[in-house]
Amino acid sequence: MQYCAFLRGVNVKGTNMKMAEVCQVFKDAGMENVNSVLASGNIIFSSDKNKDELKTVLEKAMSEYFNYEAFLFVKTAEETELYWTKNPFDKNDEFHTYAFVGSENVENILVNEFENASKSENEKAEIVNNIFYWQVSKGNTLDSSFGKVLGKKSLKDQFTSRNINTFEKILKKIHL
Repeated sequence: MQYCAFLRGVNVKGTNMKMAEVCQVFKDAGMENVNSVLASGNIIFSSDKNKDELKTVLEKAMSEYFNYEAFLFVKTAEETELYWTKNPFDKNDEFHTYAFVGSENVENILVNEFENASKSENEKAEIVNNIFYWQVSKGNTLDSSFGKVLGKKSLKDQFTSRNINTFEKILKKIHL
């Protein structure tokens, strides 16, 4: 079965890794047809294992090889496609749209955090198909109240986010 692993915290805040090395760690852990998409920790691969087994095996392999506490989220190719196709927001060059990949029910935690955060003009969030989407004007991602919530240490093992355009790039490399 074909999967995509979304790594959290790759190439930010001192956690630097080359995608070729990450791909090799995946291969050494028994994954096949391993490829990376962008330098933000999106790894496409094939395996006969289920998602829970893969998460455990790959987090352990990444943690040991790179000497850091690895968090990653594994989705099937079909699940990964939904992040792109279910996006509720129209394309607008003035905004960034993010989709959040994470633990089961993380969308409910995120919507609660979003509702409690102060919002900039036109900042929106929506859950579609159990996927949390966030739209924020360009230049305000890290300055927004909700953007700051995303860095909370208490949430670091719960999710990672990707710009919606990343999913389009991943889908061009996945064979559905």
